[in-house]
Amino acid sequence: MTVHAPSRPAASRDGDRPPGRPPLILVLPALAGLAFLVLPLAGLLVRAPWSTLGTRLVRPEVLDALRLSLLTATIATVLCVLFGVPLAWTLARVRFPGVRLVRALVTVPLVLPPVVGGVALLLAAGRRGIVGGPLESAFGITLPFTTAGVVLAQAFVAMPFLVISVEGALRAADLRYEEAAATLGASRWTTFRRVTLPLVAPGVAAGAVLCWARALGEFGATITFAGNFPGETQTMPLAVYLALETDPQAAIVLSLVLLAVSVVVLAALRNRWTGAS
Repeated sequence: MTVHAPSRPAASRDGDRPPGRPPLILVLPALAGLAFLVLPLAGLLVRAPWSTLGTRLVRPEVLDALRLSLLTATIATVLCVLFGVPLAWTLARVRFPGVRLVRALVTVPLVLPPVVGGVALLLAAGRRGIVGGPLESAFGITLPFTTAGVVLAQAFVAMPFLVISVEGALRAADLRYEEAAATLGASRWTTFRRVTLPLVAPGVAAGAVLCWARALGEFGATITFAGNFPGETQTMPLAVYLALETDPQAAIVLSLVLLAVSVVVLAALRNRWTGAS
């Protein structure tokens, strides 16, 4: 007598979703949460001055803020990649005492209020700061309330996004490729450059995009450490804050630009977050 194992039900077209109608006790709060997130964005779109959008976007103060934001966010992202990728590799591949503490310190800017981060930067890199004082006295370099200060503030709040993304990619990478390179005589630097970095390139790219978007939208640390000087330290978020008091329509236009950037970032990272092919 042959005993057949029970056949497995065929997978539905919706993947692993459970069959049946979802309970209202879950659907209603879900709809309320969705409305809570979407309605403010809808209000921004409804109240936007579409008829004068083009003329407002080409105003000198808007173009200056946009140019400065794109420039500083890009420079901050480059700095984060240069320093963040080696830091992520160290956290993922090197075992040393206090690695958990270092990882926690790296993620502190994620939960630290941005204004507090700006105050901390002032105490560290200000004219009387731990690092800023010797820099000014020895080399005449002043960071607070300058464009370089904007870059420093943006990099401070954005680097954890890159480090977390790259460290996750490193931990998910197959170590057998690195071990094979080591057995063939490759040094640690050669293995990192020719094997590890290509393996984690998607993670580096995703982290860099998130880092750039976070730097572009930084407000609290920037206004505290670099100030709000048009053409020098006034980025897009600061311009929105200033325009909201004098010209709300201009604030809406600037907000739409930042919203468009956010949508582009989400579209670029949709495969990483949703698992779509």
